[in-house]
Amino acid sequence: MDPTLCRCGKERNKLMKQTLVIGSAVADVIVRIPHLPKTQEDIHISSQKFSLGGCAYLVSDILRHFQVPYSLCTAVGGNLYGDFVKKELEKRGVPIYVSLPQEKNGCCYCMVEDGGERTFIVEHGIEYTFWESYLEKIDTASVDSVYICGLEIEEHTGDNIIAYLEKHPDYTIYFAPGPRILSIPKERIERLFCLRPVLHLNEQEALSFTGEETVKDAAKAIFAMTQSPVIVTLGKQGAYAYLSETEDIFAPAYPARVEDTIGAGDSHIGAVIAARRLGFCWQEVLMLANRISAAVVEQAGGTLREEAFAEAKKEFFEK
Repeated sequence: MDPTLCRCGKERNKLMKQTLVIGSAVADVIVRIPHLPKTQEDIHISSQKFSLGGCAYLVSDILRHFQVPYSLCTAVGGNLYGDFVKKELEKRGVPIYVSLPQEKNGCCYCMVEDGGERTFIVEHGIEYTFWESYLEKIDTASVDSVYICGLEIEEHTGDNIIAYLEKHPDYTIYFAPGPRILSIPKERIERLFCLRPVLHLNEQEALSFTGEETVKDAAKAIFAMTQSPVIVTLGKQGAYAYLSETEDIFAPAYPARVEDTIGAGDSHIGAVIAARRLGFCWQEVLMLANRISAAVVEQAGGTLREEAFAEAKKEFFEK
């Protein structure tokens, strides 16, 4: 590891343009259960709590940890869930980009089974919609990269996000389509792929989207459509990246005691963006992202604690 790349200095970062993180900040209702119930089954939960989540928020929080400049473009509504999100963002010093207390805010029920695997049941509210008036507020001159999530692209206002990106073809786009990749209208996927986004998927998403039988073939097929790097996370095995027709890489996972897997993918792509912004090579990017993701799954909820980040950073940078 080049030690000069390990200094996330504030002075250097003042000269860096920012990453625009477009997407949701939501109230996660984390419910721990022994297993997902069957029809008519009666099970007891072991705990329940609220936590600040949402793919975009979790990605932005990793950028914050790395002191990489960013703006979180999200809308916050009213009701119980919106009030919680607003309070939590204010407590963390995160500006409220769009406040619409008259609108309903949704939430995400995170069912965590014994063993740590999670299943989401989501009610979408105003936090998943993006109108042109939101995006017109962006200081475009300060932005050189953008994160987007498939959930917002799938929504009825997803075209607004794509239209904004089409007006700024110089942006580097990081696109995490998520498990609902097959639910995104084909026309939107095609428009996005024309913008050459860096795709970030897990193994199941990559295989189901392409119909291929191996991760490499799936990544190669996606690369043929985007002409940009394709990153595939492999859970306990690590992560794979198809970078070009002549280069692909693999990085093994870091051992982790899994508390739950909430935010594992979000933290991984957040670390990918941060590491690329700070000048790491792709091999280092995957190694660092794997380490940060391991730190996240060792705690409850998707928000990485300061002490856990400090320990992961120290272990990775000072080894």
